[in-house]
Amino acid sequence: MPHFIKVILFTDSDGQARFKEESVPLDQGTPKSALSALMPSGGYQLRASPVGFRSTYHCTTDPQWVFILGGQMEIGLHDGSSRIFKPGEHFYSADLLPAGQKFDDQRHGHWSRQLGSEPLVTLFLRG
Repeated sequence: MPHFIKVILFTDSDGQARFKEESVPLDQGTPKSALSALMPSGGYQLRASPVGFRSTYHCTTDPQWVFILGGQMEIGLHDGSSRIFKPGEHFYSADLLPAGQKFDDQRHGHWSRQLGSEPLVTLFLRG
């Protein structure tokens, strides 16, 4: 059965942001047009970030899909690792601040930045 790989940015049990991958079955539709089950959504936003954009550490406020439409986006974690996403790539951002905790930029969240010579254009789709 075909499947879709969902890259997920999440908050682990220790409060740190991490990446993981999850398989989404494409078990609906037809053999020539395999689909996933219908998933709920809560609206979308488009964002343009200029060359040189870089955020500080932050957590996601609402889980959302992030689709790269143009340019490149790098996401960095506190463990020193990072991933680069190019046009046509995606991730599901769900690294929420753990309940009852005050945000600590030395421990929580991730940073993001634009890479290369093209502005970063992204689509955020609330999940």
